[in-house]
Amino acid sequence: MKIRYLASVAVIAAVYTSPVFAQTKTITIDGSSTVFPVSEAIAEEFQGQTKGQVRVTVGISGTGGGFKKFCRGETDVSNGSRPILKEEIEACKQAGIEFYELPIAFDALTVAVSPKNTFLECITVAELKKIWEPAAQGKVMNWSDVNPKWPNQKITLYGAGSDSGTFDYFTEAVNGKAKATRADYTASEDDNVLVQGIENDANSLGYIPFAYYAPHAAKMKAVGVDGGKGCVKPSLEAVTAGTYNPLARPLFIYVSKKAAEKPEVKQYVEFAMKEAVPLVTEVKYLPLPGQAYQAALKKFNEGKTGSVFGGVPEVGVSLDDLMKRETRS
Repeated sequence: MKIRYLASVAVIAAVYTSPVFAQTKTITIDGSSTVFPVSEAIAEEFQGQTKGQVRVTVGISGTGGGFKKFCRGETDVSNGSRPILKEEIEACKQAGIEFYELPIAFDALTVAVSPKNTFLECITVAELKKIWEPAAQGKVMNWSDVNPKWPNQKITLYGAGSDSGTFDYFTEAVNGKAKATRADYTASEDDNVLVQGIENDANSLGYIPFAYYAPHAAKMKAVGVDGGKGCVKPSLEAVTAGTYNPLARPLFIYVSKKAAEKPEVKQYVEFAMKEAVPLVTEVKYLPLPGQAYQAALKKFNEGKTGSVFGGVPEVGVSLDDLMKRETRS
């Protein structure tokens, strides 16, 4: 993956001391750390194209944390690793915030262990639930507590924090209810923290977005997931084929309608939709078919706001499902 550095000290200093600083426009983005690599790539390329006239800031406060800021009118764009929920839609409505929901990529949410783990190649959704459900806290502590064929050794768990859309999605997909989970694990909204934990702990098991796994594949091991039709390793090919279930998921950017009235935000969205395929590919997610971005841009330009998901957290939405929703909206 190309290494990108947004808003470094040197860049910030250069911007603030530039004679054109007074004319520089700023676009504020926050939310999902899963979507961060995509937004970072788009922002860097977009800033280069505008020759310093537009500055884009990208924060990582998690999908839920990002929507809180977005629905208070504090950000222009919010990154989501799940669709916006009913309570978040209502918060935005109360604040007079209308929004565009634009799909940007697909992720293969990855279950990973230390490369020192020699026994675990595949795990069923039922076994994942036995590890992560609330009732497991303080009881399912060793591998053998999950499966008697596995060693009687401690499991150290790493997973998303409660403001993360990854947390919501994983708990819904595995435990059957969003936010329902054991609490005795290392949690973070920053996926880089989880990557370090999984890599450096021989007893680790965690879940992270594919774009955070792929660059570290030599230092951790992806585990195949059996959703009921056999074991499938996470891969972009499996997402395309619709066989990696239930941990394949669409990723989104949400754009404030009011913010989109600013020329620089409109320009940014148009750039993102037109340049998404190579940039999403670069950061190791699965880009949507070209017509999906065209449909999203058409919806944006026609002023069609709202969510095609109705505020309901859904698991198992395939690429084909998403395409049908987008073309109908």
